[in-house]
Amino acid sequence: MNKKIIKKLLTHTGFVRYFKNTTWLMAEQFLRLFSGLLVGIWVARYLGPEQFGLFSYVIAFTAIFGGIAKLGLDGVVVRELINNSEKENLYLSTAFWLKMIGAVVVILLMLVIVNFSDNDAKTKAFIFIISIGLLFQSFEVVQFYFQSQVLAKLISICKIVQLSLSSVIKILLVLNHADLFWFVCVITFDAISLAVSYLIAYRLRTKKLFLERIDFRVARNLMKDSWPLMFSAIIVMIYTRIDQIMIKEMLGDHKVGLYSAAVRLSEATTFIPTLITASIFPAILNAKKISSKLYNQRIQSLYTFMVWTAISIALPITLLSDWLILFLFGEEYRAASAPLMIHIWTAVFVFLGVAFSKYLITENLTSISLIRTLCGAISNVLLNLWLIPGYGITGAAIATLIAQFIANMGYDFIDHRLHDALRIKLLAIVKPWQALYNIRVQKN
Repeated sequence: MNKKIIKKLLTHTGFVRYFKNTTWLMAEQFLRLFSGLLVGIWVARYLGPEQFGLFSYVIAFTAIFGGIAKLGLDGVVVRELINNSEKENLYLSTAFWLKMIGAVVVILLMLVIVNFSDNDAKTKAFIFIISIGLLFQSFEVVQFYFQSQVLAKLISICKIVQLSLSSVIKILLVLNHADLFWFVCVITFDAISLAVSYLIAYRLRTKKLFLERIDFRVARNLMKDSWPLMFSAIIVMIYTRIDQIMIKEMLGDHKVGLYSAAVRLSEATTFIPTLITASIFPAILNAKKISSKLYNQRIQSLYTFMVWTAISIALPITLLSDWLILFLFGEEYRAASAPLMIHIWTAVFVFLGVAFSKYLITENLTSISLIRTLCGAISNVLLNLWLIPGYGITGAAIATLIAQFIANMGYDFIDHRLHDALRIKLLAIVKPWQALYNIRVQKN
């Protein structure tokens, strides 16, 4: 029976298409992890905490504004391309010029803000160089088209080519003892090379261009739907990057370098919950159609799997943090081990949060996502203001851990709509055997 099902799946056009789609996405993510850890760590060792701190700061600073330049259009444009395939070029060209205008406005805004900051001339120049890459972010509309066509293979090939080229250049820069300036230029080169690869892939696929014009009626409709997503993206970027900016302002580049090394290791596995939920959640949605009991059991099983996968990652890294930092980054980064021991436990709430966001979509409670993320961002800023002066980069790690708890679990205590979800989360943490029992019941 099982063999017949497998054979049927392997010959099913839809299944094969989506399976190949997911496989290419996974291949790209694993290559990104490999490059981020090996090449990224090598670059960090070469630059040292001071220069790596400055490098991390300018990237974090630009990333916050990059969230504004995206305009929250990603999912909205994909939806419209699926629903209005006959107007494909109109939506692509309008989205492209909207993103281009957004990038220009953001760059000008950054120039104004940077001039009022305490940053030196070199730091301001680095921020400007990286900000140029925001213009080429407009070519992401090609990615939206391929997503609407379930052609992740082409997106992944573009990203793999760009990532491989970027990694080779960084290795050559290290071997040739290049100045930090050239590593900053690589960030902008990455944006340009990815844009070029997107454009080539789109031309080869469609023989068309999407640069003709902007339709203001379509633009208005897109922005009407996308502005809440843009606001949410800005909050997320503040949430995830503000600690590095605040450390720079309070403690200097050296401490940012140490903290960024810890965060690089801690965040290396954040792609895991996304892949897990993408694979498992269709089964959970089907369970909802069958019975609420089965649905709740599978939700709890997913939460339990997420929590204990995160714990199984966090525990050994906590125990081996000193050795990992010394082995990977070297003696200069020894002080990064303390924040790593704390920051790695954010994985528990990050993993839960990814699964929880799917639950909110299923229950039509997406407005809560924005509120809880905003609570996390505000908490992170306030806690950093309190903890960094007294506890340094370890205080920043503590602030991030508490903020993640507030956003992904603490908020549930005050919103009555989430009390059932909170109960399931708590059971996943304190009674993992209950979820294992549920899995056995489901099999029977």
